[in-house]
Amino acid sequence: MNKIVSLTNVTKSFQHKTAVNDVSFTIGKGEVVAILGPNGAGKTTTISMILGLLKPSAGEIKLFNHQPHEKQVREKIGTMLQEVSVMPGLKVREILELISSYYPNPLGIQQLIELTGLTNQDLKTRAEKLSGGQKRRLSFALALAGNPELIIFDEPTVGMDITSRNRFWQTVHQMAAQGKTIIFSTHYLQEADDAAGRILLFKDGAVVADGTPAQIKSRISKQSVSFFVDPEMSLEKLYLHSEIDDIYRKNNRVYIQSSNTDRVLELIFQEKIGARDIQIERGKLEEAFEQLTSGAKEAI
Repeated sequence: MNKIVSLTNVTKSFQHKTAVNDVSFTIGKGEVVAILGPNGAGKTTTISMILGLLKPSAGEIKLFNHQPHEKQVREKIGTMLQEVSVMPGLKVREILELISSYYPNPLGIQQLIELTGLTNQDLKTRAEKLSGGQKRRLSFALALAGNPELIIFDEPTVGMDITSRNRFWQTVHQMAAQGKTIIFSTHYLQEADDAAGRILLFKDGAVVADGTPAQIKSRISKQSVSFFVDPEMSLEKLYLHSEIDDIYRKNNRVYIQSSNTDRVLELIFQEKIGARDIQIERGKLEEAFEQLTSGAKEAI
């Protein structure tokens, strides 16, 4: 794997409080990774260390096999943080041109407009006169301005309307298709489920789960198999099997809850109940999140 980000036994302590505790993971080229966790789980501290804004108390962080603060690394990174700060007195075009000038192969202004939803009128507007949504789009454009290989978003869609949010993720998918490596944190778990190929789930400053959304969801017990069956068909035979936790009907559909959906499928055909349109629900990310992070202690 072509490593873009590498953390090895990374710990960060503030006085007597440990915010990140012995965390190790690598992220390869082209991965789209969501960093999730409850408030105070260590997400922001981890992102800040990856960006070089904080130094680890112990362990090592490498980006492109170099230290995060090195110039050759900075030229390959784009960042959109939760807090949007603008340069008062400058027009949007002037800000974009200024920031782009620091990179060897920046994107053009027209490209940034097409990718982020900024308008030609926005380009003529002074930064301090922008609305909240316009400032978010400007922040997004600044993250992409340098044509980065690694893009890091911290709660990127906070404050966005649905149209802007959909456009944002459409652009993220486009960037990923080009081989960009993308790391993002979000409290919108559905966004992580839809957009991420991999999830790093933090609790108490440590990674408690690392896998695809499907793998994370498979770790919870609330799974179900549903299907249509003739109303007069008895389901009593299914109740006899210990692998089945519960059976109920809803809107002419039968739902069976079990921690072993593969076994449920076998039983459905074994008992010959005539099931149609069988669907498997492996659980929701929200349920996995709650189950895997319950009882989290305070970190930063």
